[in-house]
Amino acid sequence: MTEDQVLAEFRAAEALLEGHFILSSGLRSSRYLQCARVLMDPARGARLAEALAAQLPDELRESVQAVVSPAMGGVIAGHEMARALGVEAMFLERPDGIFELRRGFRLAPGTRVLMMEDVVTTGLSSREAIAAIDRAGGETVAAAALVDRSNGAADLGVPFFPLIRLDVPTYDADKLPPDLAAIPAIKPGSRAA
Repeated sequence: MTEDQVLAEFRAAEALLEGHFILSSGLRSSRYLQCARVLMDPARGARLAEALAAQLPDELRESVQAVVSPAMGGVIAGHEMARALGVEAMFLERPDGIFELRRGFRLAPGTRVLMMEDVVTTGLSSREAIAAIDRAGGETVAAAALVDRSNGAADLGVPFFPLIRLDVPTYDADKLPPDLAAIPAIKPGSRAA
């Protein structure tokens, strides 16, 4: 699947938004990819996950034993990736502000895990998820995401495989360009107030 084909899936789902957005990282952006909308169609979610799974190196695809995702945004993406790889899907939650496995999810010591996100911007949530996987006894062998908004700048500490990389500028709230500052900011993600 080409970048244009992936973006066409987002446009068809009305998931590529323009405006002034507050990202979960606190940074601001003029474009937002609402992965929840693109994943609400199970066939579309399956297509995207299968395209990403096909891009993974063969040895990685064959060695992954589980896919673990951070809730909420990564849950569906992780489930679809696990289905594409033929392994179990689990997700992490933050009941007390720190990611952990709950709901009876367990990783046997040394389980080879692919950590799957919907979107990576700074990589902070991904690194927190990887740390939780490691605390739970898993071995995070790689990370994947539908979209890398960092355009390759995020360092997750493990090999990282996004379906697409986008160069969408982000800004600190006090360093907005005038055209963005003139638009009211909204927080569309899962951490919206």
